Amino acid sequence: MIRVMLVDDQELMRIGFRMVLDAQADIEVVGEAADGSEAVRKAAELRPDVVLMDVRMPVLDGVEATKRISTDGTAKVLVMTTFDLDEYVLAALRGGASGFLLKDTPPADLVSALRAVAGGDAVVSPSVTRRLLERFLGSPESGQLRDATVLDTLTEREREVLVLVSKGLSNAEIAKTLFLSEATVKTHVGRILSKLDLRDRVQAVVLAYETGLARPGDA
Repeated sequence: MIRVMLVDDQELMRIGFRMVLDAQADIEVVGEAADGSEAVRKAAELRPDVVLMDVRMPVLDGVEATKRISTDGTAKVLVMTTFDLDEYVLAALRGGASGFLLKDTPPADLVSALRAVAGGDAVVSPSVTRRLLERFLGSPESGQLRDATVLDTLTEREREVLVLVSKGLSNAEIAKTLFLSEATVKTHVGRILSKLDLRDRVQAVVLAYETGLARPGDA
């Protein structure tokens, strides 16, 4: 059973999410919060597996709440927002969020994302998260934010895998592209995360854009 906590300052949004999630046999909504401060407190009490987190809220916003919950290791955080190009979401990803979805995401995709995050994966959507990262990290005016020498510990193959991860490809898709087994790709991804001291694929995508390894328009 996946234990989920809903965090949104709009009660109607929480009701809508609860209706979708309560219909799933393997998901249990264990609590709700209307602001980030309440979210941090309740997450510590309830110990959910995943927190579905709004970004813009009173008292304490979702970015700071995400950082506190992720730093404490209380739960994984899946960020939800109305805006697909929102610098606050990028800050949440840097702060430890395991993914990013729009509030109008179809219910089936929301459920799949929650299951993926609960299972230890990160939700890196090519159609949403990649646009966000390109906007705030890959645009010429933003400049390179990290020294690319941080990637020197990677082998050439690991660099290739990281580029494909940054495009939102799954392990199976990367395996097909590079003519490798899925198990081999999984090993490469694990080594990338270990060498670069990254928590998950979301942080890997952020780093790829920050160092200039991935750029807007890359095919």
